[in-house]
Amino acid sequence: MKASRYMLFIPVILLAGIIASFSFPKNGNQDGHAQKKTANMNEKAEYDTATFGTGCFWCTEAIFSELKGVKEAISGYSGGTVKNPSYREVCTGKTGHAECIQVIYDPKVISYPELLKVFWQTHDPTTLNRQGHDVGTQYRSVIFYHNEKQKELAEDYKKKLDSAGIWDNPIVTEITKFKIFYPAEDYHQEYYENNSNQPYCRLVITPKLEKFRKVFKDKLK
Repeated sequence: MKASRYMLFIPVILLAGIIASFSFPKNGNQDGHAQKKTANMNEKAEYDTATFGTGCFWCTEAIFSELKGVKEAISGYSGGTVKNPSYREVCTGKTGHAECIQVIYDPKVISYPELLKVFWQTHDPTTLNRQGHDVGTQYRSVIFYHNEKQKELAEDYKKKLDSAGIWDNPIVTEITKFKIFYPAEDYHQEYYENNSNQPYCRLVITPKLEKFRKVFKDKLK
């Protein structure tokens, strides 16, 4: 069982000015690459892909999967050198992989900057290779960008947050080019949904979700 950790939410007032400086596209496929068919054979829905690491992927998946416009949030591993890593291998901290999620979303409903807003507000981006009591490179704060537009948006957002001095310490979030994503084992997928009574879920994930739902209530499904 993972150790407990605490959730950080950026004060809304401090963040408001920074968020306002970003344009939120209402339509188009500006920042991703994945395309999938809808059930309606006469229409096509275009989906984009985002990949984030905020510590334990059980928590990250539970949060992002509740957002309107998110078709799927998949737990997995990225950023390392070992092919097809197992959870046990990643937990050693020797694979270079981070626990992360791949978010498949509809940019007509939710934009990449809006996903970044959720990313920054639902973990502590100032602690290097750790979240709470979970320590190791696998728990690092990381954004894997899929194209130059995502890179530009992430770096600009990070710069504005650092300049605003919202945290006492500088942001250490890694912003790196996406290469490959390895889905985690089946039992990690929809972990919170399937194990909500498990102690870690009750003590760590549920409080996080409750705070998240209050702050982002207008973005929930």
